[in-house]
Amino acid sequence: MYDLPKFKAAAVQTSPVFLNPQATTDKACTIIKEAAGKGAQLVAFPEVFIAGYPYWNWIMSPVQGSKWYELLYKSAITVPGPEVTQLCQTARETGTVVVMGINERGQSLGEIYNTILIIDETGTLIGKHRKLVPTWAEKLTWTGGDGSSLKVYPTQLGPLGVLACGENTNTLARFTLLAQGELIHIASYISLPVAPPDYNMAEAIKIRAAAHSFEGKLFTIVSCSTISKEIMEVLKEDVPDVETLLTRKDSAFSGIIGPNGAVVGSPLIDEEGIVYADIDLNKCIQPKQMHDILGHYNRFDIFDLRVNTAPQRSITFTDGNSSFNSLTTNTPDKG
Repeated sequence: MYDLPKFKAAAVQTSPVFLNPQATTDKACTIIKEAAGKGAQLVAFPEVFIAGYPYWNWIMSPVQGSKWYELLYKSAITVPGPEVTQLCQTARETGTVVVMGINERGQSLGEIYNTILIIDETGTLIGKHRKLVPTWAEKLTWTGGDGSSLKVYPTQLGPLGVLACGENTNTLARFTLLAQGELIHIASYISLPVAPPDYNMAEAIKIRAAAHSFEGKLFTIVSCSTISKEIMEVLKEDVPDVETLLTRKDSAFSGIIGPNGAVVGSPLIDEEGIVYADIDLNKCIQPKQMHDILGHYNRFDIFDLRVNTAPQRSITFTDGNSSFNSLTTNTPDKG
């Protein structure tokens, strides 16, 4: 009889070792081993966990933040690279699927991508996604990715897709993943206490996850970072009142959402820890009888979504007889 996978997932809510990729990778591997020891077969980490988020974009002027941008670039990692190799080895040793957010150095000097790595249980880097559009102040830091990384990846646990933070509000990006058969969605976030005063970030994260799960009839695993005292101490040299700016409550949410849009188990709000939940993909079947926006509950004779999955290229050289491309700065490297 046809049956879908059942497994335990872990959503990590913690802070990186700020701007220290090796120490953060070590921390991540320790967490993977801890989660695997408790039966998790999938471990999801926050947005740009290796090795930190550019909070200075929100609390400093662009001129003040320029030196921090250089530090972030120097602490960004390459794919492939030693940190990725270490993560892959830990995934293989523990038999877990690992989803990890990183700052990725691009091909052009000074170029940084907000990237999510997907590593399968054999320790193979099966894919990476570059955030399509940096959100708001993030445009001071990251280059946008392209449609070549808007993919769903087959894993032993089921078809898995990823989006970073604000991308989870992009209806067309989300539908692109759903249309490729996504059943497990990883939404990676950072704690953002600098949102407008009347904006509850934790609730907003939960609403986005619930919307995607309910519309697509799938499971969403949300992993959000926290802001450690270490991060605030580092930034304090330029922003003396940094603790006032970066300690507002309800700024982080990590949890797991089922195909009915409801939270599975107990989420974490602001506090550090790991959220665990048992996932049964068979629960994605029955809700499709009501609303299958990929099938009977849509009108593709009316709607026509076209997605450009070609890698963006900065230049094309031609010798008159043929052409070839070079400097593919937005093309995902092969891991």
